[in-house]
Amino acid sequence: MAGPGSGAGVEAHPGASIFSPPTGASRAVEAKGRILIVDDEVNARTALVELLRDEGYVAESAADAFKALGKLADFAPDLVLTDLKMPGMDGLQLLARLQEHDPHVPVVVMTAFGEVETAVRAMRSGARDYLAKPINVGELQVVIARELEQRRLRQETNQLRARLSEKYSFDNIVGSSAPMQEVFKTVVQIASSRASVLLTGESGTGKELIAAAIHERSPRAKAPFVKLHCAALAESLLESELFGHERGSFTGALNRRDGKFLQANHGTLFLDEIGEISPAIQVKLLRFLQEREFERVGGNETISVDVRVIAATNRNLPQMVSEGKFREDLYYRLNVINLEMPALRARRSDVPLLAAHFLRRFAAENGKDVRGFSPEALDHLSAYGWPGNVRELENIVERAVVLSRTNEITAGDLPPQLLAARPRDGIQIPGATMEEIERYAILKTLEATGGATSRAAEMLNISVRKIQYKLHEYETAPKSAQSAVQPVEK
Repeated sequence: MAGPGSGAGVEAHPGASIFSPPTGASRAVEAKGRILIVDDEVNARTALVELLRDEGYVAESAADAFKALGKLADFAPDLVLTDLKMPGMDGLQLLARLQEHDPHVPVVVMTAFGEVETAVRAMRSGARDYLAKPINVGELQVVIARELEQRRLRQETNQLRARLSEKYSFDNIVGSSAPMQEVFKTVVQIASSRASVLLTGESGTGKELIAAAIHERSPRAKAPFVKLHCAALAESLLESELFGHERGSFTGALNRRDGKFLQANHGTLFLDEIGEISPAIQVKLLRFLQEREFERVGGNETISVDVRVIAATNRNLPQMVSEGKFREDLYYRLNVINLEMPALRARRSDVPLLAAHFLRRFAAENGKDVRGFSPEALDHLSAYGWPGNVRELENIVERAVVLSRTNEITAGDLPPQLLAARPRDGIQIPGATMEEIERYAILKTLEATGGATSRAAEMLNISVRKIQYKLHEYETAPKSAQSAVQPVEK
C-alpha cells in the first residue's frame, strides 16, 4: 500500500517538512475547512491527519466506514477523504451512505495502484475525484483546495439566489461590501423610529431602494409608501402634489384633490431631490415637520396627519445653506438622521454581484438565454469608474443582454467607454475582500523578491508552506513568481 520510504502512504516533496505539528493556536487561526479521513490502516490515516492539520485544516479520522458515519453529526465535515478497500463496509458503500446523509459534501477516494477502474466507478457514483496511493502531497493539496473552493462557491451561489428572490429585503439591495454592510446596519437601527431621514450621495446609488427598505422594516410597513420626485414638477404643481388643493383654487382645479401627505397618512413619504424645492415650498414643508399639519392649496381647513418623511438629494445641502439657497432650520429638521450612500467605485467588489443580478432580471424580461459574463467582460466592468453608479451599471447590463448573440456577455457587447477602461494593476480599498488583499500582497511580494519564497515569507511574516499552498489555489502566478511553485528553498 505504501510507497518506498513512506510507511504512511504519503509522498513528500523534497525539502518539505510535512509532519512538523503546528501549535493549537495556529491551527485555530488558519483553519481552512473540516476534513474526515477514513482508512483502516492506522499509519496512513495518522500521517494524513498530521499533514492536513499542518496545512491549516481541521482534520479527524475514522478506522472504518461505520465509525465515519458515527462522526458525521458531531464533526460535520466539509470534505471526506476515504479509502476504497476496507473491511465490513467498503468505500463505495460508504459513498452511497454519505450521499444519503448530505449529497453536497464532496468525497475524494483513495485507491492503490492498479485499482483505477474501481475509482472511476466511484466517481460515476458521485465521488468528486480520486487519488492513487502512495499519496502525492502536492496533488492532495490541489484536489482538496479545489473541492473546498467549489463547495464554497456552490453554497454562495445558492444563498445568493435565495436572497435575491426577496422583495425589498436587504438581500435584494445587492451588496456584500463593507460600505453597504454599514448602510444595512444603519437601516436596521433607524427603521423603528419616526425620525426624519436624509439620504445623501451621488445620483444612481440606490437611495430610493434604501428608503423603501426603511419603510418595509418599520412599524409603518402595512401603510402606504408614497414617492414624489421634487425636481420633476414646477413650484405650483409641486405644492398641489404635496398638500392637495380645493376645487377652483387655480385654473384647471375642477375638483378637490388630496396631496401626497394625506395619501401617506400613517405611512412614509419619500421626497426625492429635496434640494430642488423653492423657498416658498421650503417654508410649508418646515411647518409640516414642526407641527405635523397643513392646509390644501386654496383651503382653510387644517389637516393633521401622521407621516414619516424620508428625503434624498445629490446636492451639498450644507453648502446651499451657507449660500442662502436652502433654509437652515429645514435642513436640520430633515437631517435628524443622515445616511450617506456609497458610490459604486467605493464598493467595487459589489460590481460582479450587481451585474449578475441585473443579468438574470433582464434575461428573463427579454426572453434570452444569457447566463453570465466572459472573464474579459468582468475585467472591464470591474475596471470602469461608474460615474453613473448602480443605475449606469443596470442600464449597461440591460443593453448588453439585448445585444448579446450568445449565452454569455462578452467584451464586444459592452459600450465603448467600458472597453477603454483597462483592468487595474492592484486592488481597490475600500471595496476589496480580505481574500483579494491577501492574494495581491502575496503575488506582489513574490514579484518584488524575484520569486524567492523564503524571502517573501519572511517579509510577509507567514510560512513558506502557506505561500506554496496559496499559489496552488491561485492556479497561476506572475512570471517572476513561477519559481515559487518549486520545492522549498533551503
